[in-house]
Amino acid sequence: MTVKTPQLEPAPQFEKLFWHWQGHKIQYTVLGTGHPLVLVHGFGASIGHWRKNIPVLADAGYQVFAIDLLGFGASDKAAIAYSVDVWVELLKDFCQAHISEPAIFIGNSIGALISLNVLAKHPEIAAGGVLINSAGGLSHRPHELNLPLRLVMSTFNKLVNHPITGTFVFNRIRQKSQIRRTLYQVYRDRAAVTDELVDMLYTPSCDPAARQVFASIISAPPGESPDELLPQVQQPLLVIWGADDPWTPIKGAKIYEQARNEGKNIQVVPIPNAGHCPHDEVPHLVNPEIIQWLGDRY
Repeated sequence: MTVKTPQLEPAPQFEKLFWHWQGHKIQYTVLGTGHPLVLVHGFGASIGHWRKNIPVLADAGYQVFAIDLLGFGASDKAAIAYSVDVWVELLKDFCQAHISEPAIFIGNSIGALISLNVLAKHPEIAAGGVLINSAGGLSHRPHELNLPLRLVMSTFNKLVNHPITGTFVFNRIRQKSQIRRTLYQVYRDRAAVTDELVDMLYTPSCDPAARQVFASIISAPPGESPDELLPQVQQPLLVIWGADDPWTPIKGAKIYEQARNEGKNIQVVPIPNAGHCPHDEVPHLVNPEIIQWLGDRY
């Protein structure tokens, strides 16, 4: 049965601020006062994907930062080799420039994987993490795919990186109709796939350099897996998982449950009738879980 999303007020407009990092313009926003939270979006998303969470978390008594990662949103589409390490370094420097105490990192999908990396590698800036449908890598590792799909992905990567076929493929993928079809795959409630959400993903793709960013990320190394990172993490974790996610199925939460059973401070919360982005699809379920968990920390 499909659970309908409650009617929400029009999405708030956040103050858009800019910070220069290694010669690149980075967009961010901040709202509220209190202990700091840093929100890290997933692949193709931006600050706006947190529009249903930022004001609620700020009203709960926290200073909420959200950032467009380099290559996404209104941040520069730099012509570099993208990797998880690039974004981890960006977040480390951002926190050192703007935040005076260790923050809680809240990430979705690849943003959750990046947040886990920050906790493991820069514990001096991280008080804890909220991982929402965490990705297992920036890209699939070859051994994770069966042989036919492995060959398909190898061919796809070659097409995307070719200057002629890459433009054709990217222009097909970024069409609004295709974005909507993709969102229908990963949102359980189709009513949550609004024109506003589609536009949010489509607009940054119109940047002339967006194709090169896409190609770089698609062919980037996956980075360290959560299995490799978890032993290094000492901070508390809240793991939220949309139970009907076809991209990162809820079985991915088992490694966090196992780590909890081995003594790690981890809470795992499945969200029924939700897909890959439960913070956006069912914020009325996700926001209270985060706020309650934060209240136990502070």
